[in-house]
Amino acid sequence: MDDGNPLDDYRSQALSLDRADSLRAFRQRFYVPPGTIYLDGNSLGLLSRDAESALSRAIRSWKELEIRGWLEADPPWFYLAETLGGQCAEIVGAAPEEVVMSGTTTVNIHALVHTFYNPQGRRTKILADELDFPSDIYALKSIIRLRGLDPSEHLILVPSRDGRTLDEEDIAAHIDDSVALVFLPSVLYRNGQLLDMEYLTRKAHERAIPIGFDCSHSVGAIPHEFTRWKVDFALWCSYKYLNGGPGATAFLYINRVHFGREPALAGWFGSVKEKQFDMSLEFKPARSAGGWQISSPSILSAAPLLGSLAMLREAGLAAVREKSLRLTGLFQDMTDELLSSAPYGFSIATPRPPERRGGHVALVHPEAVRISAALRDRGVILDFRPPDIIRVAPAALYNTFTELWELVRHLREIVERREYERFPGERGAIS
Repeated sequence: MDDGNPLDDYRSQALSLDRADSLRAFRQRFYVPPGTIYLDGNSLGLLSRDAESALSRAIRSWKELEIRGWLEADPPWFYLAETLGGQCAEIVGAAPEEVVMSGTTTVNIHALVHTFYNPQGRRTKILADELDFPSDIYALKSIIRLRGLDPSEHLILVPSRDGRTLDEEDIAAHIDDSVALVFLPSVLYRNGQLLDMEYLTRKAHERAIPIGFDCSHSVGAIPHEFTRWKVDFALWCSYKYLNGGPGATAFLYINRVHFGREPALAGWFGSVKEKQFDMSLEFKPARSAGGWQISSPSILSAAPLLGSLAMLREAGLAAVREKSLRLTGLFQDMTDELLSSAPYGFSIATPRPPERRGGHVALVHPEAVRISAALRDRGVILDFRPPDIIRVAPAALYNTFTELWELVRHLREIVERREYERFPGERGAIS
């Protein structure tokens, strides 16, 4: 910005972008708390009226149909996991039968990694990374122990060069003949870096090694092409960018070339549907992603997704991604010009190129935990990740460009007035 007051100039730019926003009408379909700027969509997406209506319909079906709802509800509960899987398949580049709603993220890690991790001979190791979400690493370590192996020897965590990002070339260099499985995130949860999943899949397959991804921080914000990229398996939650609600049921993807595999963790809802109520003691898994279901689906937990997925598909993921990049790009520009110099001292840890950026931006400051608390006190909701990151996660369907300008204004005032000094330097139980 060359002319006038840069803060005012950016406000004008944000207002102009909001007026031209093709997705602006979707905001009215969400419950945005009054007087609040909500920028925590990568932790929990907001409730929409569409999701609320879908949940109300499910409760009404339970009330009016009782057990008959398994076959007579609209849609029938018995096939709800496959129905939602088919809808979600559209946004991850998969065939309907390759995706199913099932379980929770970490349970799905256990189910899929147990299936695809087959240590034999020299190939005994799982390749992951040191910046991964802790729950993923906990699961991998426990799986290795259950195979009678030592995680300190059989879990490779690719190191980060700078403590914040990963280099795909470094990951590829660790894919050797000692590796039995590669399991990585699509987007790093702290700094928002988007990994090149297609490249990493190709490098793993060059050595005939299966590869899977935890896509919890990308599905719903970023288009994927799982089947075209030949990804072996993937999993993701639905309470972030899919706006399914707290603890909403997760999803998993199985490339169709693996439909003949026996799921490692068997359960009756993974049965061939026509045979499930035969009550046979011989498990016959469905020849689809549905074979990896374990337990009966939580219908009330899943129902909001009927509304939120329909709305996401209505908006179109390409438009969502385009706006998301504009939102995060504007925030990066404002940070550079308005927040990086003294006395503010903020910087960005997220890669700048759009193709390397997920749906959120990592804002770095040594007082991040206290500044995050000061923002919440002002009605700006986002989260802190240790040691020094404030995650700014604008959701394309309900956040505005002006809200990001307001965030920058708040940050400047909090530092100028040293408001953060009123708050403790320790995070709360949930940050």
